[in-house]
Amino acid sequence: MRLADLLSGHEPGRPALSAAVGEPQHAMPAFVPGVLAEAVGGFARYPRAEGTAAFRTAAADWLARRYTLPRPVDPDREVLVLNGSREGLVFASVIARKLVGARAGTPAILVPNPLYAAYAAGTELAGCELVVMPTTKASGWLPDLDALDPALLARAVAVVIASPANPQGAVASKAYLERLVGMVRASGAYLFSDECYSEVYLGDEKPTGILEACGDDFSRVIAFNSLSKRSSLPGLRCGFCAGDADFLKAFLAFRGVAAPQVPEPLQAVAIAAYGDEAHVDASRALYRAKFDMADAMLAGRFGYERPAGGFFLWLDVTAAGGGEAATLKLWREQGLRVVPGGYLARPGTDGINPGDPYIRVALVQDPDTCGEVLRRLVAGLS
Repeated sequence: MRLADLLSGHEPGRPALSAAVGEPQHAMPAFVPGVLAEAVGGFARYPRAEGTAAFRTAAADWLARRYTLPRPVDPDREVLVLNGSREGLVFASVIARKLVGARAGTPAILVPNPLYAAYAAGTELAGCELVVMPTTKASGWLPDLDALDPALLARAVAVVIASPANPQGAVASKAYLERLVGMVRASGAYLFSDECYSEVYLGDEKPTGILEACGDDFSRVIAFNSLSKRSSLPGLRCGFCAGDADFLKAFLAFRGVAAPQVPEPLQAVAIAAYGDEAHVDASRALYRAKFDMADAMLAGRFGYERPAGGFFLWLDVTAAGGGEAATLKLWREQGLRVVPGGYLARPGTDGINPGDPYIRVALVQDPDTCGEVLRRLVAGLS
């Protein structure tokens, strides 16, 4: 809405082309229509809040194949289906506030800055204070764990981490995640790991998952994932959370009366998607090809660095007047729609919004279209 307001009254200088929304536009897996048709009878039943046993088993099996886990995830106690990871991240904050109890000061939820808006929505719904943790180039685009005040952690209800990060694409190492798990557990808070970009990695090394950094005890830790980015199925609205069994038991009780259920036919599609890696590999190859183009066209420009994961460009446009000015210029001159970085972040304790110098550009279309996005970027900002 803020972007629409910024561009309102300004005509695009060329035929409009949007790189503003992080909606994957690769072809959905070919098996989706057939699976959906075969399972269509499930629309005649109310779905169970925890998900079908087959879905939970498929999610647990995928976790076991994808990650090097210290032990298997129990599909009956440690997995819940979600109507997309976003709603899970929002509602989980309410459960964390209930389970943590009294804190040493105003209850807070700590989130990376820039942040996914769902984190802020969950914080508000839970009646907690939103505390942003800076993620800068100097800190590797991840929160600086050395800078976390023990007094702040003592009043935290939950800490949110995203790896690969949105929008910078940084990937946390296993050592980083192990340290974070230890810090959060010691504080008595919960750790929510947003891993929806886990399969969009641009190098050879797969990002570490938070459940790999827990030892054989998943207490106080919950991983969130979905099929939106992994399988180019943003409209399916199906994902899962996995981890702390006691937390998920309380979450299920809440979800049974308050959260959206996932229809069984959609879970059937998800089962098929988690059982197939060929479509994921093909999609990842497209993202890598697009960033190969970005490497060639943006080298030495706008502080560009190839991210480790995700599908966003996070570009420093200070020379063009900052994020808002560059966004307006690109629209008026090139017809290119991007997002000012300041719209994705909050001012820190110093009053400065760390996103203001940046724009976010989503490379979600086919390679030819993304090539045109890159050409318009260079032409509009050089």
